[in-house]
Amino acid sequence: MSSLSVGVIQSSLHWEDKSANLQMFEGKINSIKEATELVILPEMFNTGFSMQPEKLAEPMDGPTIQWMKAIAKKKNVILAGSLIIKDGDDYFNRLIWMLPSGQYGWYDKRHRFAYAGEDKQFAAGEKRLIASVNGWKIQLLVCYDLRFPVWARQQPSNGEGFEYDVLVYVANWPDRRIHAWRTLLQARAIENQCYVIGCNRVGEDGNNICYNGSSMIVGPLGEILYEKKEDEDIITYKLQKEKLVEVRTGFPFWKDADSFQILNQP
Repeated sequence: MSSLSVGVIQSSLHWEDKSANLQMFEGKINSIKEATELVILPEMFNTGFSMQPEKLAEPMDGPTIQWMKAIAKKKNVILAGSLIIKDGDDYFNRLIWMLPSGQYGWYDKRHRFAYAGEDKQFAAGEKRLIASVNGWKIQLLVCYDLRFPVWARQQPSNGEGFEYDVLVYVANWPDRRIHAWRTLLQARAIENQCYVIGCNRVGEDGNNICYNGSSMIVGPLGEILYEKKEDEDIITYKLQKEKLVEVRTGFPFWKDADSFQILNQP
């Protein structure tokens, strides 16, 4: 059965300094020597978690998207991470799924972090994104989405219980609430019988908020396969489809799941 090689970059960020962040991440991505199919960057990787979209937003043909295209092509990887995008009259915290071909998909963060005023500055996403690579299905979400399990829940249909195999969260999740981050990443893996990857940042931002990372890769039984606290790190990890099938076949809990529809609009 197929495997999926995933790179996770846990890094400090230069506050609202796009050129410095892009240069820094280019160096980190270029340092990856292992064969890697997907590289994941934190939330708002080119600015930090800023509430100044009018100052920092880019269009979809802006310099950061062009940078992602160039890096994905050069390294022959899929590159995923979120940034501030202006689309029409609205600003979005938009996660980009960039293919080596230059084609891309995107997901707009559904749950905006009102505690920091994100709901006042950004529009909410209205649909999920489930991408595919080498027979793997991957759902992509952003930070605060982690607290809302319905949005991530596998929705059984046509006798199949699994819309996706991997759940990815890119984040700027602060140290003061890191217990929730760790607990909920494991919970999402257990309840959805999937791999979960959480890519967080480290360091301190321009609002004096501290981040300790704790980026994680969690197996479908909730077991922690990788975790890094405090320090910057670049990890390449190979996910095994055989393990996923073994868990889903041996523990077919998905057959007892409730059917549901999400009716509310943002």
